[in-house]
Amino acid sequence: MNTDSPIIEIQNLVRRYGKHDAVNGLSLKVQPGKCYGFFGRNGAGKTTTIKCLLNLLRPDAGTVRVFGLDPRRDEVAIKSRLAYVPDLVAFYPWMTVRDTLEYLASFRTNWNRDIENDLLKRFQLDATKKTPSLSKGQRTQLALIGAICPEPELLVLDEPTSGLDPIVRREFIETVIGAYQSGDPARRTVFVSTHLISEFEGLIDEFTIIEQGHELLTMEADAARDRFRKIRARFVQELRLKLPGALKVKCSGREMEILANGNSEELIAELKSYSPEELKIESLSLEEIFVASDILKQAKG
Repeated sequence: MNTDSPIIEIQNLVRRYGKHDAVNGLSLKVQPGKCYGFFGRNGAGKTTTIKCLLNLLRPDAGTVRVFGLDPRRDEVAIKSRLAYVPDLVAFYPWMTVRDTLEYLASFRTNWNRDIENDLLKRFQLDATKKTPSLSKGQRTQLALIGAICPEPELLVLDEPTSGLDPIVRREFIETVIGAYQSGDPARRTVFVSTHLISEFEGLIDEFTIIEQGHELLTMEADAARDRFRKIRARFVQELRLKLPGALKVKCSGREMEILANGNSEELIAELKSYSPEELKIESLSLEEIFVASDILKQAKG
């Protein structure tokens, strides 16, 4: 496979449940070595899209390619090169943690025992415990160990930190995923669907936000933070300014908060003409961009 070719390529994907379009005309590309965020509210079509990538669901229309291959025809070839952690994980109830890891390793040509031992210690998982006795968070931890140890080319994560406590969550995201990618940055790719966007903020290279099965916004993370900005201004007296170029204006007494979409310099120049006492500008976080759906809809237009 050409190293410049997308790891994931989706074109005009449609998947229906009865008369309901869970995914409707979605297109996106994920380049190798990227951490790609896939954001959307519950029911937006994220899990359905991932299941189409893995041949767990068949598309009604459009094309899906992983490593340039068709998941329907080349399922084994694709799945031997990736690891998947779903939002709900389950294991054979008669197996211990150790049995489960040995079972998962038996399907892989590569299995890093050093990583396995390190993560068992980090997560404080007892290898002799039977899987039914694990908490939801511990089951998620076990699934994550099973996904990381084969050192796959592609890591597909659907709400991967669901059920983890905040400390473990932060360590997993910063240390585990960061270490996974840094091990071979040109080849290792992460595709993560999550609603905990702020916790992945420092890792995401590019993202797509979907709403009701449609792509709402696709951007590189740095470009998005540069484009969407928040301006705070405080004036000597209360003002009610008309700023037609602003996406949103919020006034509270002498203070004003303005959201800008690529035109922050023009808005600042306008505000300066009213001699503000204080003027501050900051980039929106990816989570703030996601939450501000009115901004995204206008940006799309």
